[in-house]
Amino acid sequence: MLFLFSHGVISKCLALCVFLAASFTDFLDGYIAKKNNMVTMFGKLMDPIADKILVLSALMAFVEMKLIPAWMVVIIIFREVTITGLRITALTQGKVLAAENGGKHKMVSQVLSIFVILLFLVFREGGSNVFNFWNISTEKAYKDIILVLMTITTLLTLISGISYLIKNKGVYFNAKTS
Repeated sequence: MLFLFSHGVISKCLALCVFLAASFTDFLDGYIAKKNNMVTMFGKLMDPIADKILVLSALMAFVEMKLIPAWMVVIIIFREVTITGLRITALTQGKVLAAENGGKHKMVSQVLSIFVILLFLVFREGGSNVFNFWNISTEKAYKDIILVLMTITTLLTLISGISYLIKNKGVYFNAKTS
């Protein structure tokens, strides 16, 4: 966040590098855990929460920067809070709900969208002084691409959330009331 809100092309490049490093280490952690059969209940619960913090902080920053519509991020936050609530409810029943393929596809689309937006910020910050191809029409085209990617990401997020709720409906139907 510090690099993202700092001025200069170097700051934006550093924000991109930090995001890529966080995304890569998250992927590597999951890959190594599965390959070596080191998957834990703690990891099944905490990995999706760490993913949410990484993604939602970037998306909220992009709303603040007026790069993406707030309504898309509200849908994404609603899905994430709902699924986290479902996972916590499952824990009270002695179950741990792992991520599913739909959620993984959603995560990939979110990371890809954030990557493209961060690249946009690098190009915009560098402008025509650093990047000879950058101009007003290039910026408009890039913003259109961002909107399309975020629309796809929002739809995948919504679909994966609904699918997860349907698949795990027994968790909330069997929830204990006090």
